Amino acid sequence: MPRTVWLLVIGMAVNITGSSFLWPLNSIYIHDHLGKSLSIAGFVLMLNSFASVIGSLIGGYLHDKIGGYRSVLLGIAITVCALIGLTLRHEWPYYVVFLGIVGLGSGIIGPAMYAMTAAAWKNGGRKAFNAIYVAQNVGVAVGSGLGGAIASYSFDFIFLANLCMFLLFMVIALFGYKNISEKQSVHSNRIKASKPVYNRSHIMALTILCTAYLLAWISYVQWQATISSYTQVLHITLNQYSLLWTLNGAIIVLGQPLLIPMLKKYLTSVKLQILVGIVIFTISFICASFADRFSGFIAAMVILTIGEMLVWPAVPTIASQLAPSGRDGFYQGVVNSVATAGRMIGPVVGGVLVDAFGMKMLFVVLIVLLMISFIFASLYNRPLQKSEKQAATTRN
Repeated sequence: MPRTVWLLVIGMAVNITGSSFLWPLNSIYIHDHLGKSLSIAGFVLMLNSFASVIGSLIGGYLHDKIGGYRSVLLGIAITVCALIGLTLRHEWPYYVVFLGIVGLGSGIIGPAMYAMTAAAWKNGGRKAFNAIYVAQNVGVAVGSGLGGAIASYSFDFIFLANLCMFLLFMVIALFGYKNISEKQSVHSNRIKASKPVYNRSHIMALTILCTAYLLAWISYVQWQATISSYTQVLHITLNQYSLLWTLNGAIIVLGQPLLIPMLKKYLTSVKLQILVGIVIFTISFICASFADRFSGFIAAMVILTIGEMLVWPAVPTIASQLAPSGRDGFYQGVVNSVATAGRMIGPVVGGVLVDAFGMKMLFVVLIVLLMISFIFASLYNRPLQKSEKQAATTRN
């Protein structure tokens, strides 16, 4: 892996470590410490995610216009300013305002980091995106584990710890990313050289794939929203819940030596990788629906983690392959915004369903959504096949 990619990987790990001090505990803090209902907690998280959606689109656009270095620094600056405010004032309603600004700044950072990684490791393919994905989960493992312990002592220190990590990330970006080449990734030269800037079949393929991606994220995010509060009802401690995310990150990092040979031998296509991952997601939620002890949630989390190891790095890989020259940032921004939209819609949908019908109904709905996601993922490349067939017919 190139040295410049290592700098991006380290920066992403620091970034996500800081964020992971807080995000797994947002619903618990709003519900238990600020005294708001799950529906209101879901609405607050929706506002944060909506700001991040806007930030992702802006970040992708800015990467293509002014470069990844400036885009990342802008996103960090916005986030740091918001975290200073959140550290000083985290009561209601200041918590809502500053959390929204954090979402905007963090959203700008994401697509620029992905696009810069693709440019820095031109021949990396899905390995480049998998490296960033692993870095994110190192941050999740470290941040969520420490976050639970810190929150058990005092939530006030959670906000300060988040701020300190973003200041460290700012230093890494300021001095480490300035000289990173921001030329368009050419690991799919043959595809990109033959397609126009706006190819309808590629846009349709990305739209179908992103629909599947959205539904998968709506389901996945329940672990951070409704399921987190549900574990409290079952008398699972805050430390135990945080350890689930530590387990999640640890499996992702330590499981790479097993995952890579499996992908080469059995899941040779990125599409198959996504489909198998969605099936594993579904099994995970079936398992969680029957869990009433900590051991049951551990089993569900292990299964969930295997699924996300397959799905999450694969989607930005396909987006990079579909993106025309000079548009990597925008396409990564679309993918990031769709993931964030899932995180935005999910807590609201989950909170309303739980408040109205209970957890069992929520699990049924999530399983159905994942089945629909599987259908869309299986069909995403149909427009590409149709376009290739028409092109072949024209040549003949």
